[in-house]
Amino acid sequence: MKVVLLKDLKGKGKKGDIINIADGYALNFLIPQGIAKAGTSSNLNEAKQAKQAQEYHDEQNKLKAYELKKVIDQLEISIKVNCGSNGKIFGSVTNKEVADELEKQNIIIDKKKIELETIKTTGTFTAKIKLYPNIQANLKVNIIS
Repeated sequence: MKVVLLKDLKGKGKKGDIINIADGYALNFLIPQGIAKAGTSSNLNEAKQAKQAQEYHDEQNKLKAYELKKVIDQLEISIKVNCGSNGKIFGSVTNKEVADELEKQNIIIDKKKIELETIKTTGTFTAKIKLYPNIQANLKVNIIS
């Protein structure tokens, strides 16, 4: 029997997948529990259209990530900090400060997607920004006193 999964089912498939399963398992467990719905022609068409729509949106998000990567790779931001006479700064520069500086440039990135080494001195550093799975941009960060 063909069914459309409404939830992920370990060992069988993910949400939205169309799978062949034993009739008894589908009728007695999956459908009553709300894990799957019967594989009627309308349900199958609906699942196929939803899958195509999801693939289209994923592709569009990937293209946007590549465009943003081109912009960020060429971008260089400067962050002003207070520092002592020897060039060491008070505290350290965090992901939030980098995200705030990017926001001033009209680029909104979640601070959790910014990988930054511990910055405790002035100079130029590179921040890695995860834009999409397998798409990563490098941002030059200048720390000035």
